[in-house]
Amino acid sequence: MLDEPLRVAGLEIHPQDGLVRVAGRTVVLSQRELEVLKALIERSGRLVRREELYELAWGRMLRPGDRSVDVYVYRLRTKLSNAAGGRAFIHTHHGLGYRFEPEQPLDD
Repeated sequence: MLDEPLRVAGLEIHPQDGLVRVAGRTVVLSQRELEVLKALIERSGRLVRREELYELAWGRMLRPGDRSVDVYVYRLRTKLSNAAGGRAFIHTHHGLGYRFEPEQPLDD
């Protein structure tokens, strides 16, 4: 059903509302942030090159020198990590791209 949230790796994603819940906290995402997150989750555990991520989220080819992917991943990473008490969800492979692979929460 379209209205049901997607649940993955401790995230509850509500695409129709443009928000994510992490550890009971609501994280409001822009449409573009949501598209980037969905593209990474659909390729969970594998490296997604910047060019591929741009094509998936923006629907066109990445122009040379365009840093949009990096800016949106940074915003997304910050929002998710802040809501999850520092837990990382998105990892950078410098010069290559990004990988969605959530860290396990730390036991207190």
